[in-house]
Amino acid sequence: MKFSKRLSLITLVFALCVGIDQITKAIAKNTLSMDYVREYLGGSIKLLLTHNTGTFLGLGGTLPENVRYGLMIIGLGAFLLALLIYTLINKRANAMTVVSLTMVFAGGISNLLDRIVYGGYVVDFMNISAGSLHTGVFNVADMVLMAGAIILCSVGFKSKPQPAHG
Repeated sequence: MKFSKRLSLITLVFALCVGIDQITKAIAKNTLSMDYVREYLGGSIKLLLTHNTGTFLGLGGTLPENVRYGLMIIGLGAFLLALLIYTLINKRANAMTVVSLTMVFAGGISNLLDRIVYGGYVVDFMNISAGSLHTGVFNVADMVLMAGAIILCSVGFKSKPQPAHG
């Protein structure tokens, strides 16, 4: 894929994912409470405002602040920068691979932006349950990141075939 097409695709997917995530977080911050849970579909969908200082399912949230900062801002930021560079320079990546890598990048960046703006936490506000099964509290960035990872696992790091040399 040509660089200009790859860059356009990355920009579009990134803007949509981060834009929708940040808009939904702003709505959640303005309309939800940390003290009251809104339930829909018989309690299968719950909306509640939370401040997640950890990562996935709150992991690492109890680490000392300087360790959390190092891991979740510097470490994650370095990983995301490397992922963006890889996505930008990988000439052989097909469109689905570029989209999935960009979704992982966008979800990570949007949550990283929260950590920087809000002093170390991410705004989470959704919980889904089915019977005794339930998710942790999450946000749109988490859904985008997971969807990107699932797509990436299903399509792999596919690329255009190289022409035979001979």
